[in-house]
Amino acid sequence: MPLYLDPEELRYQAPGPHLDLIGAMAFRAAGAAQRLGIFEALTAGPSSAAELAARTGTDPGTLPVLLDGLVGFGYLDRGARGTYANSPMTANSLDRRDPWSYAPALAFWHDLLGELWDGLEETVRTGRPQADFYTWLEGRPRTLRDFQTMLDGMAAGMAPLIAETAPDPGERLLDVGGGHARHSVALCQVHPRLTATVVDLPGAIEGGRTRVEEAGLGDRVTLVPGDVTTADLGTGHDTALLFNVCHGFDAAANRALLGRVAAALRPGGTLLVLETFADLPEGTSPVAEAFLRSFSLNLAVTQGGRLHSFADVAGWLAEAGFEHLERRGLDGPDELLVARLAGAVRTTGEGR
Repeated sequence: MPLYLDPEELRYQAPGPHLDLIGAMAFRAAGAAQRLGIFEALTAGPSSAAELAARTGTDPGTLPVLLDGLVGFGYLDRGARGTYANSPMTANSLDRRDPWSYAPALAFWHDLLGELWDGLEETVRTGRPQADFYTWLEGRPRTLRDFQTMLDGMAAGMAPLIAETAPDPGERLLDVGGGHARHSVALCQVHPRLTATVVDLPGAIEGGRTRVEEAGLGDRVTLVPGDVTTADLGTGHDTALLFNVCHGFDAAANRALLGRVAAALRPGGTLLVLETFADLPEGTSPVAEAFLRSFSLNLAVTQGGRLHSFADVAGWLAEAGFEHLERRGLDGPDELLVARLAGAVRTTGEGR
């Protein structure tokens, strides 16, 4: 929550769980305000509660209670004559017009935590996820759009870096689970001979379709709707991408998926795996680690996945026939693994 609290003072004010309670309520209140359009309505300037109620279609008697809570949580400022305005923090992070806005992430996590985390205790008790995340997501178009917008924004900053530094992908690329198509587009822009096939769920590839059209790559990037665990991945690809996919599955499912990807590559083909591993890089900030541990718990509850260790992923790759594993650190906790499928070695002219 955007409250600036001194840790030493907090020791004498309230127990830790009470502060977590405030934080949980602050997040839920902010998510509700985002969904109700309150922050967006205030981008035009300060407004009274009555004016906001009329503009957002909310109850004029209840809305001030939420607005006052948002003031207390630091999301809004109270102005003269009873008006409300977005706080500097909100104005700088929750404006949907900004391509780097946190608003889609806030809305997505608000929906997910409010609906799917009820099964946390049972997941820990039984070891089984209590929800089918992607089925839930496909049934919620608004949440799906926010989810895909969030993933697209995360990939936008990293795709050019990976495209410039990754090994030569050859001529045929398979992008497994990369619905936003950011990485396929970036690699095709760097390598003029490259064509790409992106396989992902129908709702995921809609954003990718727009991205491909904007880049003028409709003749080189093919979007295939399907579940990556069952869809036809083709054969003979030079390079495959498996970016932020493994953490959504358990060990058995990852072994099966990597076997399918290996079968889709030509002998000696390359697999690039982008992941954050459970054994986080030294120097990871406390805020980043706290989120990533929470994210791993969310994966367990909603998908049966988690952040896996580097050793586990490397072992699954070896079992699937990959070798010459290279581990590359990126900016932040994400890491890129480069693995070569056993078989024929590329000749000079086929790439590095």
